[in-house]
Amino acid sequence: MEALNSNLIPTAPAGFRSGFVGIVGRPNVGKSTLMNYLVGQKIAITSPVAQTTRNRLRGILTTPTAQIIFVDTPGIHKPHHELGRVLVQNAQVAIASVDATLLVVDGTGAAGRGDRFIVELLTRVQTPVILGINKIDQQGEAAAEINQSYQEIATAHQWPLHQFSALTGSGMDSLQTLLVDHLEAGPYYYPPDLVTDQPERFIMGELIREQILEHTREEVPHSVAISIDRVEEEETITRVLATVHVERSSQKGILIGKGGSMMKTIGTAARQQIQKLIAGKVYLELFVKVQPKWRQSRTRLADLGYRVEQ
Repeated sequence: MEALNSNLIPTAPAGFRSGFVGIVGRPNVGKSTLMNYLVGQKIAITSPVAQTTRNRLRGILTTPTAQIIFVDTPGIHKPHHELGRVLVQNAQVAIASVDATLLVVDGTGAAGRGDRFIVELLTRVQTPVILGINKIDQQGEAAAEINQSYQEIATAHQWPLHQFSALTGSGMDSLQTLLVDHLEAGPYYYPPDLVTDQPERFIMGELIREQILEHTREEVPHSVAISIDRVEEEETITRVLATVHVERSSQKGILIGKGGSMMKTIGTAARQQIQKLIAGKVYLELFVKVQPKWRQSRTRLADLGYRVEQ
């Protein structure tokens, strides 16, 4: 997670391929799990709660013959508030700015209106598209019927279709090969050992938010934003101070819990994840602050890092 340094970027060998691949799909189809698997490290949070991903997160996979920069986008859906509109707009910008797009669908159910809405968006750009059916490890007796519904979409638009499981790794090697085949010859965009272009502070905030989603589920789903206020690196420990922003006092009460029990549980789990990220001991202190209707305000969204992509 080092800072980008052009001196660390080698000259690409002959035949080297590189480029940007957008990962798009409905909420909760496994896009973040997929990117984490491909880059070999947890950089995107995962949760059974839909609409987990908020920012365009770039994951970097470098092999001896190629470098793929994955752009993990928020799940595309009909927005219900200003945050939702910003997220969908950012996903649409990502679709238009990559070299290839991987449309990820949930293989446990047939193609629906949400999938077809994204297909329509993808037909408006010239970017090559690969249709990827995820969660094949969870398909039951209806697998053939489900896969046929996606095969019809792929055939209609002449898109290659690939089946895989981002959870078990089945079909992932061949998916990687297929993605590389869709890239042109190009340079290294990032140092080979970098797995994301996001700073550690961003990942820390996401790991805290993941634990809030995990432990509160529907009670405090998407009314939460994290700001990392201070990171102090000492010789034997890294001290992290962060604020959890919610919209209502009742949500603050849920997060703190009886006698501070919920906040202690969330803090302990988040600290363990951050320690894995930085490979060192962490002291984590969390504060909860009420910011009424922050998701409806462009100014507050920008203050918390949710800016409209250009």
